[in-house]
Amino acid sequence: MTIAIAVSGGTDSLYALLTLKEQGHDIFALHAHFLAPCKEREDAIDAMCAALDIPFYAVDLHEEFERCVVDPFMDEYVHGRTPNPCALCNASMKFGALLREAEKLGADQIATGHYAVLEDHPVYGRTLSRGLDVKKDQSYFLSLVPKHQLEKALFPLGKMKKEDIKADLAARGIAPAYPSESQEICFVPNDDYRAFLINRGAKLGTGGNMELADGTVVGKHNGLWQHTEGQRKGLGIAWKEPLYVIRKDLKKNILIVGPKAELLSTGCIVSNMNFLVAKELWGKELLVRTRYRQQPIPVSISEQGSMLVITYQEPQSPPASGQVCCVYDEDLTVLGGGIIESSM
Repeated sequence: MTIAIAVSGGTDSLYALLTLKEQGHDIFALHAHFLAPCKEREDAIDAMCAALDIPFYAVDLHEEFERCVVDPFMDEYVHGRTPNPCALCNASMKFGALLREAEKLGADQIATGHYAVLEDHPVYGRTLSRGLDVKKDQSYFLSLVPKHQLEKALFPLGKMKKEDIKADLAARGIAPAYPSESQEICFVPNDDYRAFLINRGAKLGTGGNMELADGTVVGKHNGLWQHTEGQRKGLGIAWKEPLYVIRKDLKKNILIVGPKAELLSTGCIVSNMNFLVAKELWGKELLVRTRYRQQPIPVSISEQGSMLVITYQEPQSPPASGQVCCVYDEDLTVLGGGIIESSM
């Protein structure tokens, strides 16, 4: 059994590399250039692996990344939605294209530094669940990865905490090639998606009215793509009470805003479900996360054609269309993930 470890040069992938090496596995390190190839970065990671006596390979996947992650990211904003490129990258690139390249090099499995747990369940079979380090847990971002791809994955850090990993590396005098934390969206400079979209020449929508639910015009927006459901800051409206983005009327190019009392959502519609556990095996106690930092909330779920209708037990801030809805059971095993179409 040969394992490829996806390495970025950072702390997490380095520790995954060390863990599997010390467990005696047949391994090699694999770095993917998802952005334009950087020889300096590749050489630094190669030197790090050489010091550990681990074979190293690099593959250039930046054109495929552009096509599978960047282009859909831009297209979603053009259509007034708020995409989640990291979840899409996991499904299409890290456990798609990179797994394919790892297999070409002789790997049977691919390991990464994700904080999530993969283990056998007595009913579900091989399952994904929340990582021990709740602050770093990445099960939400992995919920779109098809089951057959996850079955070839390993997450050595799933039951570890980041602070313990950093302390152990420091005690052993081992430093990653790139110790700083990666930015939120790797291909967006300074996390400024507005500047990125404009510089890339995306065909973004023009300005229009901001209106209350009754049609009262309270201001102007500069493009629906610049706003997200639940947003309060940056609206530039002087009103008798704070206003929030309630929803976007894409057909009329109107941003519907209102007071907090109108903000709460009773649920959402989810499409493109990736079932990690067969729907017939789902129990009655279900939870979801509709944003990364959200704690799982209890819901009931029904089917509407190919869509899932998620109904919250208690009203919540509205989720953004285009974001991921991750479904868990009561033990925080991931049952599946899909794309939020709309809030209810």
